[in-house]
Amino acid sequence: MILVRVAWSLTDGQWAVLEPLLFKGKKPGRPPIWSRRQLINGIRFRVRTGIPWRDLPVEYGPWGRVYDLFRRWQRDGTWQRIFTALQARADAKGLITWDLNVDSTVCRVHQHAAGARKRGISKRSCLAASPPNPPIMGWSARVAG
Repeated sequence: MILVRVAWSLTDGQWAVLEPLLFKGKKPGRPPIWSRRQLINGIRFRVRTGIPWRDLPVEYGPWGRVYDLFRRWQRDGTWQRIFTALQARADAKGLITWDLNVDSTVCRVHQHAAGARKRGISKRSCLAASPPNPPIMGWSARVAG
């Protein structure tokens, strides 16, 4: 079986748009072994293919490092900030059409979520239609009699 890998990497043009939106913190110490571009490409590969993080190809960096960057940016809102900035840029260029259409036939609720009983007719309505049960005698009536 021959596996063909599709190019999931960011193009130079895409990276030129994305790079200014990223945080430019400089930590003292050793320079990073894996570039941010490689790690982001690894995140994109994993999200688009749906593979487990541990099965990430080696050329994107160690899976733990890629996952750590993904989760860190997810928690601190970096992904949301990038998405908002890219969306604003596309909207300014007129690339987004903001049409909204709601079709009420699609907005249905399952009968159980709407308050219907799960097991057919209510027991109360059955009791009203059936003859009353004979009275049950308590312990004191049996002992005395």
